[in-house]
Amino acid sequence: MAELAALEDPKARAVNEKHGDDHGVNLGKLRAIAKRLKTQQDLARELWETGDSAARLLALLICRPKAFGQDELDAMLRDARTPKVHDWLVNYVVKKNPHAEELRRAWMPDPDPVVASAGWALTTERVAKKPEGLDLAGLLDVIEAQMKDAPERLQWAMNHCLAQIGIEHAEYRARALDIGERLEVLKDYPTSPGCTSPFAPAWIAEMVRRQHEATPA
Repeated sequence: MAELAALEDPKARAVNEKHGDDHGVNLGKLRAIAKRLKTQQDLARELWETGDSAARLLALLICRPKAFGQDELDAMLRDARTPKVHDWLVNYVVKKNPHAEELRRAWMPDPDPVVASAGWALTTERVAKKPEGLDLAGLLDVIEAQMKDAPERLQWAMNHCLAQIGIEHAEYRARALDIGERLEVLKDYPTSPGCTSPFAPAWIAEMVRRQHEATPA
């Protein structure tokens, strides 16, 4: 904790706070500490319990993702209130945990939009990697009905799922594009030069174009 406190940078904190994150530790330096510590599950649990965001990010880098129980991960997610901690917990830990599917099913209908967004993130992972058994048409129905008015984090997660369905599943591409065009979610989102817009129709078109370019004639 003393080492993390010594790395606190007011400028980094100011930038992070604009995104809803309450820490000022450079993530490159955080990863360097994690590389030195290697995997330490007990220490990871202790760091998480401090409630400090930088400590929790470090915990997620040195933990053993498969060692957490389902209820433990559920409690951790509900307690992970800053975006970076939430994202790392879902992407670095939950996705690698054997209970990921049960948690996906439990979180998607959750009344807390931040918890629900984690369920959608896990669903997007399945759309891309293991779509068997998913009701893609049903997912599009929900997105079409709810995404426009969803809170920001949930809206982002639904939009990512919409784009992934359009990118990965040609039979649903026209419908995904149509939903994106009509709802206009993130249509005017500022995008840096060289980056892909998060507006689903633009995102789908760009990724499909890249797939075609990568496929030998």
